[in-house]
Amino acid sequence: MKDAILRKARESADVKEQFFQAEADRIEALTRAMAARFSSGGRLYVMGNGGSATDAQHISVEFFHPIVEKRKPLPAIALTADQALLTAISNDRDFAKIFADQLRVLARPGDIALAVSTSGKSPNLVQALETARELGLLTVAFTGKDGGRLPDLAEYCFVVPSFSIHRIQETHVTLYHIVWDLVHVALGEDDVI
Repeated sequence: MKDAILRKARESADVKEQFFQAEADRIEALTRAMAARFSSGGRLYVMGNGGSATDAQHISVEFFHPIVEKRKPLPAIALTADQALLTAISNDRDFAKIFADQLRVLARPGDIALAVSTSGKSPNLVQALETARELGLLTVAFTGKDGGRLPDLAEYCFVVPSFSIHRIQETHVTLYHIVWDLVHVALGEDDVI
């Protein structure tokens, strides 16, 4: 068991190191673009399915209720959080529309849409990013494997080049913590982490 533990930890670290080495410049560009949107009154809408739905909620909480003292709360909403609304749209219309329908009502130009998916193939995320683009939102995707359809739809698409769902999710968690932190730094707050 100890060998398996150390192997899995090493694999996780290796995937992250390779990913961040390749994407550091683009991550910086994203954080500056997000900071500019927040500075202009933009809001962040986050979405995903399954484990990525909980990541969406985690991201929303990080921005809305910062754990670091003196960091400014930023408007962020997880589109996965309202069970009644999700099931109503799914039942009455189509599960593929659960995020796009919310964006059509809530979002405005200048906002940010962030889709989180290990595969990049979820029809509801594809439709959401298509809608976000139509509405003038900054479109962002965190995905894995080969990126699925999301690289064609997101202005900033970060693909973790792994076929292990666990390694992808572990890298996404690190990515969104870094993005959260550096958005605040780009807004002029201290780099305290």
